[in-house]
Amino acid sequence: MDVHAYCQERAAASGSSFYYSFVFLPPETRRAITAFYALCRELDDVVDECREPMVAEAKLDWWRAEIARFTAGMPEHPATRALADTPQGRAIPAALLLEIVDGMAMDLGQRRYPDFKSLHLYCYRVAGVVGEIAASIFASERGEHDREVRRYAHALGLAFQLTNIIRDVGEDARRGRIYLPQDELARFGVAEADLLAGRDTPAFQTLMDFQYARAIEHYDRALAVLPAAAKRAQRPGLVMAAIYRTLLEEIRRDRFPVLRARVALTPLRKLWLASRTWLFP
Repeated sequence: MDVHAYCQERAAASGSSFYYSFVFLPPETRRAITAFYALCRELDDVVDECREPMVAEAKLDWWRAEIARFTAGMPEHPATRALADTPQGRAIPAALLLEIVDGMAMDLGQRRYPDFKSLHLYCYRVAGVVGEIAASIFASERGEHDREVRRYAHALGLAFQLTNIIRDVGEDARRGRIYLPQDELARFGVAEADLLAGRDTPAFQTLMDFQYARAIEHYDRALAVLPAAAKRAQRPGLVMAAIYRTLLEEIRRDRFPVLRARVALTPLRKLWLASRTWLFP
């Protein structure tokens, strides 16, 4: 099996906006980030597609063992084999990969979050850590700006996850999951029953305006701490930021129709945003 072809097909088939941020990368870097993205998709699918929590937990345990094999230079899965076949992939600390697995495991046992602090841990694991790893893959070399780049990557990853949560409110509720913090639902007078039934209300609109403002704050925070000297290397993340922020603005412009529909940008628009941002980061 051509493991890199497997990862390429996995990434292309997902239809994710992340795919468009890889288009202009040099081949070696593109192979590494595509393998990492394929690995994240495999982990995500364990939770999304496995209906039995015990089976899903067993599969995540297999992935924990696979990460140990990856670290030892003996991976078995096509995604980890492809990652190990790149110098950027081999440099990824196992502890960070295990954080992602732990984040996926949170979805098996936790369907509500009492406050933003508890949600932040989930977002850190499934998005902030992903951002840190991706930023390290994009960087041609490590240097004096590493700390600032990590701060940028964590803030941007959180912004992406907050955008996902806004976009998927209705879809997640139909799966029995509510990521909007419980104390914020109460503060804005939004009943869980309304989310589960897909009922839009003025209170829901006010709540979503609040969620939108917080996501925008994290986009702004990420861009503010990214050193100018690192912008060229981090263009893939900036491409993603342009696509995801545009998506968020579209959702707000349409007054948050997320309880009844999934808002998405067209592939052509994503490609246009990607090419514009790549040329003028």
